[in-house]
Amino acid sequence: MRSEKNRREKQGKIEIMALLRLWTAGLILAIIAWSVSPGVTEEPGSARRQGLAEEIVRKESHPVLSRRKREWIWNSLYVEEEKPAPVPYKIGQLKSSQKVEVKRFKIEGEGADSIFTVDHKGDLFVSKSLDREEKSAYHLTARMYDGNNHLIEDSGDFVVQVTDINDNRPVFPKTYNGSIMERSTIGTKVTEVRATDADDPSTANSELRYSLTPDGDLSAFEIDTITGMISCRVGTLDRETKSQYVVVVRAQDMRGMASGSTATTSVTISVADTNDNIASFTRRMYDLQIPENHKLNSRIGTLELEDHDQIQNKEPIFSLPLDNKMFYVEIGPNKDGNLMLRQPLDYETRNSFTFSVQVRENLRNLRFPADNVATAVTTAQVNIKVLDVDEPPVFSQLTYTFKVPEERLVNNIGTVNARDPDKASKSIRYSILDKDCPIVINPITGQMSTLRTLDRELEATHMFQVKAQEEPSGLESFVKVNIIVEDVNDNKPEMDVDEVFVCENDNANTVIGTLRATDMDDQPASFTFVLASPSSNFSIRDFGNNSAEVLVKQGPFNLDDPRDYSVDVRISDGGRPLQTSVTKLVIKACRCDSRRIPTQCKAEAQKMGVSVHVLIAILLCILTILVIVILFVMKKRFHKDSLAGMKNSGEIHEQLVTYDEEGGGEMDTNGYDVSILTSAFHDGSLLRHPDCLPHPSLYAMVQKSQPPHHHPHQMQPTSAGKGDMAAMIEEKKHDADHDREGFPYDTLHIYGYEGPESIAGSLSSLGSSSSGGSDSDYDFLSDWGPRFRTLAELYGVDESDYRH
Repeated sequence: MRSEKNRREKQGKIEIMALLRLWTAGLILAIIAWSVSPGVTEEPGSARRQGLAEEIVRKESHPVLSRRKREWIWNSLYVEEEKPAPVPYKIGQLKSSQKVEVKRFKIEGEGADSIFTVDHKGDLFVSKSLDREEKSAYHLTARMYDGNNHLIEDSGDFVVQVTDINDNRPVFPKTYNGSIMERSTIGTKVTEVRATDADDPSTANSELRYSLTPDGDLSAFEIDTITGMISCRVGTLDRETKSQYVVVVRAQDMRGMASGSTATTSVTISVADTNDNIASFTRRMYDLQIPENHKLNSRIGTLELEDHDQIQNKEPIFSLPLDNKMFYVEIGPNKDGNLMLRQPLDYETRNSFTFSVQVRENLRNLRFPADNVATAVTTAQVNIKVLDVDEPPVFSQLTYTFKVPEERLVNNIGTVNARDPDKASKSIRYSILDKDCPIVINPITGQMSTLRTLDRELEATHMFQVKAQEEPSGLESFVKVNIIVEDVNDNKPEMDVDEVFVCENDNANTVIGTLRATDMDDQPASFTFVLASPSSNFSIRDFGNNSAEVLVKQGPFNLDDPRDYSVDVRISDGGRPLQTSVTKLVIKACRCDSRRIPTQCKAEAQKMGVSVHVLIAILLCILTILVIVILFVMKKRFHKDSLAGMKNSGEIHEQLVTYDEEGGGEMDTNGYDVSILTSAFHDGSLLRHPDCLPHPSLYAMVQKSQPPHHHPHQMQPTSAGKGDMAAMIEEKKHDADHDREGFPYDTLHIYGYEGPESIAGSLSSLGSSSSGGSDSDYDFLSDWGPRFRTLAELYGVDESDYRH
């Protein structure tokens, strides 16, 4: 029903506009007819025809210079846009003032014969609906022909105007947004809203009026109905209360009449922030704790602030009491206050602090009091409690500097003092970190002394660190100590001289050289030069300004003289104590020209003498080499005597060694000396006895049992068993332990098997075929050949043979 109503309203508007245009066209035609008709009526018909003929003749003879008057007569032609044309409808008639029977009309131009058609009467028809917004005018040309198809009236131009109707709504070409600063004054412009209308701008169809609809927020803004400018209508905008407004703008054509078409758009208006709130503490009291060893210029705690402004508009300014030198406030990233430590804390000196902090803001552009001026907390109390910490020792100075004279042993250079800052006051122990430092320190008192004499010329300043360590916790701290070595006149002066030569023809008092001296000491020196021993040829003249000249005393000098010329110069530095040196100055003899330029010299002049330090170093090196050589020779001789004593002792020194492998047999001579065994058997003694008499071998004293069938007519001796062998070993061990001339080690070789080169095979009783009788039966050894003859004699000698 709504669309039908709109359609009817539109149709009514179209009809009204069409009637209006027809009335206007009729009025114009009436005026034209009234102005033209008097001239036409007064003109006689013959005269008119004659004039027409003359005009035609003139036109034919002068086609370029003359123009024929048009005789077309028609009304103004208008077409209403959007008018339906199911069948062509007439919009006007083409007429001419000539009284000629017209048979045919022809039109040309825009839309001719397609949109516009003409009949034989000259009636002009429209065959389709037109849109003014697409094309508002059509330019056409008309011609009129008689029955013989002769052109009666030349082309006449006319325009068909498409009259506008309000068939287009206003359109907002884009989305509009605006921004305004809070607390802006009334009338502050925000943004301009513009809509467009496709209807004829010369009519009321496209004349727009703007307004704000109740669909949006009407509380703070208004709009200009003509220009569409939105402005502020209040002066109390507050971003913290409301940061955004949405207004709905309506654009209506027909000058805002109720019949006009409308369009709406939403405009978002943001309220920009300004610094219209002052910072406020979130608490009236802040309680903080901090250890006494807190790092300087670091944060202790945060004083939180509340400020409803945006962070870029927060400008807090903190202030502390003037007598507060320990702390300060620094603005943090969130515009809060960071309480910082300015000076070091000491729990033992002061363990708490209480002070107040104030905050304010510079509200430069604010014309009104701040929004929260009545509720803001601008002063807060800060309570800081210092916590005790076990601190390392604290030195009384940041750096210690002492002076020590060189070449002296000083027992008391100075004292380094450190203390335990804690209440416990623990004892301190001192030490020097540099192991090569020539200074030592008393670990209890911190008093320093020299370990050796110092030489300023070698090292003028000694720098090292002293460590102070608590007992027994081990906390430690360090301090830098500078030892400045003071100069003492302990260096002898040294001669500094250029080349000195004497010419053969030099006369007396001729200057042949200039002497100077240097001194490694730091003290100012006053050098004097004299001859250490008299010289018949040369003398020295001292100027008293640390220089002297060598003069010729008498000649003559000859280059062929084999003698070398030299003088001993004694130099004194004038210091305390006085230091002198004697230097031999060699003077070379030369043959010179008339300008005393040497052309031939005998020898190069050189300074004689060797440094005492170099000479001492050479002697020490030679002495060290001699000592090393002597020690080496003594060691070789002692080793040789020891080996000789071992060979002449005649003793068997056995080493207790247990082997799990087969022995080398009689061919193995690495484990023992077979010659010693042989000599021991022949002399009948293995160990020395106090009586120096021969004794039978202990091996032979261990009797073996005799089988009954060997010597039936002799008494069988008691067979030697395991106990006899053990007794022999114990006695041998006892003698070896109490023999002070022997070496303190024994050797015992135990072989479980005979060597592979022996024909006896294994000596083990476990695998022996001859072990069927007594374990002490060793007669079979005699059957094994000459290699075991010695072993058979050792174990097979009768008791009667012992006593020889």
